[in-house]
Amino acid sequence: MASRASWAFALCLGGLLWTGLPGVPGGAVAFATPPVAEAVAVAVDEKGPQGSGYREVVETAESFPQAGELGEGDLKATVRTATLVPSRGYTPIQVTVQNTGAQPRPVRLVIRSPQGRVTERSLELGPRERIVTWLLMPADLQTGQLSMESPGLYPSSKGFYLDGYRGSRVMVLGDVKAFEQATGLSRSQENMEPLVAARFVEPRTAPRELAAYAGYDAVLVAVPADQVPDDVWAVLETFAVTGGRLVLDQPPANPRLRFPLLQDEKAELSPYGFGSVRQFRACRTRVPGCGFSLWEDTERSSAVVVPAGPPPRWERHDLLSDGRLPLLLSARAPVGRFLLLIFLFVLAVGPGGWMLARRKGPLAVLIAVPTLAVLTSLGLVAWSVLVDGFSLHAARYSLTLLDRERSRAVTVGLNAWYANLAEESVRMPASSVLLAPESPEDPPRLLDWTNGLVVKNSFLPSRSYREWGEVAVVPSRARLTAHKTDGGVRVQNALGAPLKGGTLKLDGQRYVLPELADGAEGLAPPEEAEAGDADLLGLEHEPRMRFQDAVAPLIQELEDGTFVARLGGRGFTPTAALDVELEAALHVVRGQVEEARR
Repeated sequence: MASRASWAFALCLGGLLWTGLPGVPGGAVAFATPPVAEAVAVAVDEKGPQGSGYREVVETAESFPQAGELGEGDLKATVRTATLVPSRGYTPIQVTVQNTGAQPRPVRLVIRSPQGRVTERSLELGPRERIVTWLLMPADLQTGQLSMESPGLYPSSKGFYLDGYRGSRVMVLGDVKAFEQATGLSRSQENMEPLVAARFVEPRTAPRELAAYAGYDAVLVAVPADQVPDDVWAVLETFAVTGGRLVLDQPPANPRLRFPLLQDEKAELSPYGFGSVRQFRACRTRVPGCGFSLWEDTERSSAVVVPAGPPPRWERHDLLSDGRLPLLLSARAPVGRFLLLIFLFVLAVGPGGWMLARRKGPLAVLIAVPTLAVLTSLGLVAWSVLVDGFSLHAARYSLTLLDRERSRAVTVGLNAWYANLAEESVRMPASSVLLAPESPEDPPRLLDWTNGLVVKNSFLPSRSYREWGEVAVVPSRARLTAHKTDGGVRVQNALGAPLKGGTLKLDGQRYVLPELADGAEGLAPPEEAEAGDADLLGLEHEPRMRFQDAVAPLIQELEDGTFVARLGGRGFTPTAALDVELEAALHVVRGQVEEARR
């Protein structure tokens, strides 16, 4: 009897012979060349007999006119529905708005979910102007009602549903034909599980915000480089450097012009910041194995930061989802103190009340017990006001790569929050993404994407512990200057935060960075023993588990002139502008040292 693997291989090969290879008419018999057979074998080993194609997510364009006061209005809109929901983050929903009138018109696009959450964007359309825009809807939502509103016109709306496929998800800049030519994959049969699900986007109208790409397992550019606008290339570079898997079917002639951090511009797969860039150079001969390289990229794709969400409502305890602990001590109930107060209260009411009743009579007990209860309650309130206060408590952790040549900081951040009073709003630039837990509880009710992201209405509910992740590329002039001197290296901390330690490599020798205040100078002595990964980062177990694989770029072997520093303060992410009371903070920064002038 043949083994299961033999049958699986036979089924896959039979499907290829029946449907034909790319470029072979359907129904024609074709024999697999060795590269194709090897690719099929890889698919069988990894995914079983069903993993041999892709699933096309077919979007439908639904138009609805804007009704005016006296009949048909001069605004029309088209929304593309059945969009593929990404693994995390936000789902980009394409909306085309056209002003057919001779007067400029402000337009407000609003998506309302059944849960009462709102996503909106405001536009200004000139006379007879047509705009393609994107609304970014939280990925945990899969249906909504899109409304278009403009002063003087009646609003119109259209309901829609999204595609909630749970496998590997890819955004493709290009069409189906370009995708199949790039990967060698064909559409998967209905009864077979595909390698990936693909969503297709026109490159010239592709989103210009990082949040539109960050949730997908990979982004494939399947068209020539000159068909992608420069501002889209800039967003794709930001996507790759902040942890995304970017795949190029036809790489630019000079890849470093678009991706300046590439070490080897001819390499097929290159690490790039926190993410990677793959170039399909071997696929110029159209070997179908490139489709499996794309699938490998999606399989190893994971969120660079995973904030912990609350446990299910039926499992209320101090632990978070997956048994994780809160990162803020103020968010944990002071069980010991409360037990002590309860014990003292029981002693006062029980034996104390019995003794009081014997000496003063029952009337004294009736007066003393309520009085004691009121005093205990007032004591708890006073403790909360004096110790916790009304400030916003936070623990902030981040991993940062400093790109000195381009004066920017690439940061993956994790923030734990506890607000005694609700924090209503926060603003994020377009080059950043605010990431919620996988199953958020009481999420923000209003997201405004007009200029970046503005979170309105309950960014942080009162007296609730919350964790948010962030990925961002922000301008920064932070630097560490150094020059060699007797006994070590003289360093100056210009990183914008207190220096808590770290390692510097200069002229082949490693040096220990001292603790320095921002702007201070100090001597870094030679390192006697090479520090391990854990010592280099200094992250405790709980925050490190939330960063997953994002630590890898920081713990690589130090090159000459490179440093890894541990900082305090608020970090480099956009939410650092919020006024908070820091309970814990650690930011690990890697960059190139700047040699000081003597």
